[in-house]
Amino acid sequence: MKKILVLCIALLCMLISSPNHHMVMGADTPRIQIAILLDTSNSMDGLINQAKSRLWSIVNEMAMARKQNTVPRLEVALFEYGNDSLSAESNYVRRVTPLTSDLDAISQALFGLTTNGGSEYCGAVIQEAVNRLEWTNGKNDLQLIFIAGNEPFSQGPIDYRQSCKSAISRGITVNTIFCGDLQNGINTMWNDGALLADGSYSNIDQNRQLVHISAPQDKKILALGKELNDTYIPFGTEGIKRKAMQKKQDEEAGDIHEEVAVQRSVAKSSSYYTNTGWDLVDAVDNGNAKLSEIPGEKLPANMRKMNVKGRELYVQKMKKKRSVLQEKINSLNRERSEYITAKNSEQSDGNTLNNALLKVLREQARKKHFTFTK
Repeated sequence: MKKILVLCIALLCMLISSPNHHMVMGADTPRIQIAILLDTSNSMDGLINQAKSRLWSIVNEMAMARKQNTVPRLEVALFEYGNDSLSAESNYVRRVTPLTSDLDAISQALFGLTTNGGSEYCGAVIQEAVNRLEWTNGKNDLQLIFIAGNEPFSQGPIDYRQSCKSAISRGITVNTIFCGDLQNGINTMWNDGALLADGSYSNIDQNRQLVHISAPQDKKILALGKELNDTYIPFGTEGIKRKAMQKKQDEEAGDIHEEVAVQRSVAKSSSYYTNTGWDLVDAVDNGNAKLSEIPGEKLPANMRKMNVKGRELYVQKMKKKRSVLQEKINSLNRERSEYITAKNSEQSDGNTLNNALLKVLREQARKKHFTFTK
């Protein structure tokens, strides 16, 4: 069962939120926490292609999530399981990332997964996700596990029934996605696992070819997306690395299809795409950095000779430019969405990963009183 991996890559970034306004997180900010558990044994190339192709599209579709008019905080974690390169002592399970809001890091991790034949232990990976992640105790938060695969759900030394019951006892819903025939998934206990943890069972056709729809606005959005990158000001060694990562993830999206690159440009124009750890605009805006305290050698070359006032003016200039570009991108995307909606009535992906994920995510978010607005 190959790298079914990127499967939920789609949802990884889900719920990006309102454009052009940075999120200010308080103690009462609602959270959406999602753990994606991906089988990285053999086969499933079709599923991988579906996930990569629809990652940023899913992010943008779920960008309307709100709770009592508040933009929620999104945190995503990634696990892989069933890969022979992982240790038998760990039950062939590895936590790839903890719960994080860093969308580029999640994307990089997903694109970096490799596959190898192995033993797929669903009970073991669910237990690891429940025990090793920093789930909140907030009753108003949405906490979900998505696990995908195509081998019997009951395999392994840890009983899936125990793991699923442990999850729901902590308010964590387990959703299962079987790659194959609906009844086969039921017969191999994928449906049972979801039922035990108040979750949803889905099956998908991982080999279905996706429909890519180009729109008249695409070229302009891509051009503005490139300009948007120029507003990011990396600082420190980490900044240089992360700026390169940003560019690399742009390239990964573009290598799949132009439409995927467009969706990523739109996603980067939303408030959930924030990089306070390496970008001066976001770091200063969120109070994570003070320009007067950053050594000159940690700044880009063009800022090193500036005094503090000059640096502040430059950062504000880039912030304003970014806001203008984001608004232009979002305006074009609204036009694009109308065009795509009309085309989608003629063409549809059908029974694929992104459709399964969107359906489940919306249903379960609404149960927790999250709403979705344009």
